[in-house]
Amino acid sequence: VQLPESGGGLVHVGKSLRLSCAASVTDFSRHTMGWYRQAPGKERELVATIASSGLMNYADSVKDRFSISRDNINSRVYLEMNNLKPEDTAVYYCSLRQVWTGQTIWGQGTLVTVSS
Repeated sequence: VQLPESGGGLVHVGKSLRLSCAASVTDFSRHTMGWYRQAPGKERELVATIASSGLMNYADSVKDRFSISRDNINSRVYLEMNNLKPEDTAVYYCSLRQVWTGQTIWGQGTLVTVSS
């Protein structure tokens, strides 16, 4: 399974970015997809997840600004990030939690830098 991410970059405070992750996996629609992030010197943390049912879960710090979505036809998951803040600067990782094993698979990460 591979989870290449794209869409990261350098943006100014208040701007938007859209991250994309393409999953090369069978039965994509059955797996829980997610986005996590890791800032310098900090542990990896949850940003958002979306279950096979479409149920979404967000970290409190992004709840009113970020939106996760999935395209089950094209096996993609997206993270729309609005009103970005300097504290959103981190490497963002796409995740897939396999429905059969519970194992989580990670992408290689994409860097998001928010400058003030």
